[in-house]
Amino acid sequence: MIPLHDSIPRVHTPYMLYAITTACSLIFVFEMLLPLPQLTEFFYLYGVVPARFTNPEWAARMHFPPDAGYVFLTHLFIHGGWMHILINMWFLWIFGDNIEDVMGPTRFLIFYLVCGAVATGINILFTPTSTIPVVGASGAVAGIMGAYFLLYPHARVLTLIPVIIIPFFFYLPALFFLLLWAGIQIVLGIASLTGHASSSVAWWAHIGGFLCGIILLPFFRKKNRCYYCKIPEGTPPVKPQLMTPKPREFPPPEE
Repeated sequence: MIPLHDSIPRVHTPYMLYAITTACSLIFVFEMLLPLPQLTEFFYLYGVVPARFTNPEWAARMHFPPDAGYVFLTHLFIHGGWMHILINMWFLWIFGDNIEDVMGPTRFLIFYLVCGAVATGINILFTPTSTIPVVGASGAVAGIMGAYFLLYPHARVLTLIPVIIIPFFFYLPALFFLLLWAGIQIVLGIASLTGHASSSVAWWAHIGGFLCGIILLPFFRKKNRCYYCKIPEGTPPVKPQLMTPKPREFPPPEE
């Protein structure tokens, strides 16, 4: 289930979205230049290894640096392969511009980082003994999807659903698309705890990020920038300021 386009236009240029995707892309290129042993060390040093925080004795034996809070931010810009970064950046591109529209670039960046850090913290709660590094922007992207769920449930998302080798295209309500996506994460998260789904995917970070985005949205949104948000009945919509430029004013003629 791959989103291709949504029906909500953007008003402002998403400069922070461009900056985040550029940073992730440049770091991924750097990763590709590393030999495999150094790349593995890079993942362990700058990714989030749950056991590093729940088992200090193990972390000391593995020679992890003692101060490790930075990894809750650095792991958001590291990806484990081409499909990993392409999927994360594509979901970020589809849903992120409308969220930056509502928040502005600075608030959007803080929201992105906080959702990603909280998502990974929740993943640690469910997989405390894991020694596999968690990397990728998916927790932060899930937070953006949670915010989109509240702001634009009325949107429509053009979705690609491949069945074997046949692609099917559907316009799905954003409410349905995001609830279905969240439901899949919950099912696979529970299955991963019982060994019936891949444990190499941080399913609980996706769930935690989605919920975090829903909870934090009221603290980050700017109501005067909510141009196409779902509006309660009887409330006048906000007019996009960039679409209604102020007329030019000319000085009065000299007498």
